[in-house]
Amino acid sequence: MNRRRTPRSASAEDLLSTLQHLTARARQEVELHQARVELAQALQRKMLPATLPSFPGLRTAARYAPARDGLDIGGDWYDGFLLPDGTLGLAIGDVQGHDVEAAAFMGQIRIAMRAVASSAPDPGEVMRRTNDLIMSMDSTLFATCSFLRLDPGTRELRSARAGHVACVWATADGRSGITADAGGLPLGIEPHQHYPVTRRDLNVDGAFVLLTDGVVEGPSLTIDAGLERVRRLVSDHSLADAEELADRVLQAAEFTGHEDDAAVLVLRHGAAAG
Repeated sequence: MNRRRTPRSASAEDLLSTLQHLTARARQEVELHQARVELAQALQRKMLPATLPSFPGLRTAARYAPARDGLDIGGDWYDGFLLPDGTLGLAIGDVQGHDVEAAAFMGQIRIAMRAVASSAPDPGEVMRRTNDLIMSMDSTLFATCSFLRLDPGTRELRSARAGHVACVWATADGRSGITADAGGLPLGIEPHQHYPVTRRDLNVDGAFVLLTDGVVEGPSLTIDAGLERVRRLVSDHSLADAEELADRVLQAAEFTGHEDDAAVLVLRHGAAAG
């Protein structure tokens, strides 16, 4: 009697060879992705300022935390720099996307804004010209951003906002709030935009805090609830030094329930002299 065997689709050797091939390809993809992550991390470290300027009675501090899964790097940034007229420029922003391209685009915005701010005293003009410069690059990315200019002598703070999350402030006399400044479109969407300027006087003890949405918004927290949480935190610690307050605000990102990156920039101001 003839016995008929079921045809084999593959031998054990064939299956092992296929498995080895798939494993090698998967390893290559993981290594390539890891290389991109490491490159983005290096770009992020190089492009964020190593130090921030301070003045008597004015202290600054900043924190950045990458996405908690370690894969989304490069979207958020902060900056602080002295300008030729002796004022202090402060910026914080969030680039669409979280990869090498986002990190590089962040660097372009940061450099462009510094260059424009050195010759344009009005924050709204800084934002407008930076936006037009970015539009000329023909990039598909965009960024939200806030730019502020502080006169350390008069304590006048002027700011402009391009689609970015609100700031939080508190003073030693018990007042606190979330800014509701008018703003314009994010950078890189439409040319020839107008960015209104808001003016404040920082003439009492307190803190002014800039942040990105990774600190206050996520699946577990609406942006309004997140901002209110940070407002209470800043109000409770308005007299803490800038470094401590920056640490405390960054820790608030743990309540958002997601893995976005996050940035915080704190301006701690004492009472104006005289």
